[in-house]
Amino acid sequence: MKITDRTKPPFRVGVLSVVKHDYLPRAIAAHPRFELVCVADDADRPDWTHERNQLFADQCGIPYLRDVAAAFERFKLDAVAVSPEAERHCDLAVRAADAGLHIVVDKPLSPHVEECDRLIDAVARNGVQCLVWNRNFLPAVIQAQAVVDAGKLGKLSAVHCDFYFSKDAGPPLGSRRPGDPTIDWLTRQLDSHADSSDGGVGTVPMGELEVEGIYPLSYIRALTGGARVRRVFARAIAHFHQAHADNAVDDLATVTLEMDGGIVGSLCIGRIGAAAHPDIGEIKLHLVGDRGAMVVAEARPEVGIYYRDQPPLEFKHRRIADENNYLLAENFARAIDGTEALILDVQGARDICATVLAALESARSGKPVEVKHLLPPIT
Repeated sequence: MKITDRTKPPFRVGVLSVVKHDYLPRAIAAHPRFELVCVADDADRPDWTHERNQLFADQCGIPYLRDVAAAFERFKLDAVAVSPEAERHCDLAVRAADAGLHIVVDKPLSPHVEECDRLIDAVARNGVQCLVWNRNFLPAVIQAQAVVDAGKLGKLSAVHCDFYFSKDAGPPLGSRRPGDPTIDWLTRQLDSHADSSDGGVGTVPMGELEVEGIYPLSYIRALTGGARVRRVFARAIAHFHQAHADNAVDDLATVTLEMDGGIVGSLCIGRIGAAAHPDIGEIKLHLVGDRGAMVVAEARPEVGIYYRDQPPLEFKHRRIADENNYLLAENFARAIDGTEALILDVQGARDICATVLAALESARSGKPVEVKHLLPPIT
């Protein structure tokens, strides 16, 4: 495998808000071609965002500025890692692109396709790279891609992904008593930060399709050679968690995809709770071609660890040989060098956003919905 030129000085990276999980900037920092030099956010953000930003800056031994534009100028940045609330992803990324900076942005790209379009324009206008975080470098996904690329399954006709994520999301459905107030979305997200179950942090409530749908949809997109989704039919419900029901967002959904080339795609997705699975969840890919079929367990390779007095919420099955985050950083570096295409760029993430929004519309209407692409589908 080709690697980026490690003899060159590292790219100077600013972290634009780090109020969700910090896996993204830490993954970038762990790669030798990148150096975190500052954290920055807007001064008018609420106190809890400044507290999280300052904590991360202190842990990394770098300064925190409450002025994004000043950080661009003062630290002579080459790139930024963007990980605020999902509704702010594109705004901060657009400002970075307009400053001529390369971007790696957390998922999901945005809850609004218009914001994705604005970022696409800014990236193209300024000639910068924009990687959207994904899981396509997991070992099992890499091996599945190799099987497909080698033609061992022949022409693909169907791809299905189970993506059941075994994390809790507050009180179970039905636990709220008559007269109790509904659960405020942001308050619950802030309370759940300690156990990493706050993937939808922000003022805008987001269900599993919006928060995690980019993962299975990016698998399907990659394994079908970038085939676009033309039309979707979906069902979605709050089945497990009271917070999702109170805020009218899904924690369980199914989606059927009509794709380019006559391919049929489908996915089942849900936040099924910690008691439902000994691992992070049941995540599998099923592929059918005219020469063969395969089932891929996304968590493999893994080991099982069981011992006396094991904490009940500790994962008993643990992934090994997982270099996804490092390989994403490597891909980002090589894209900046001009030697490799991004594994998931802003256009691909925009198509996934459009697919998710069409699925949510279908779930509300009970009817199939056309996906709104910037460009016409391939025929």
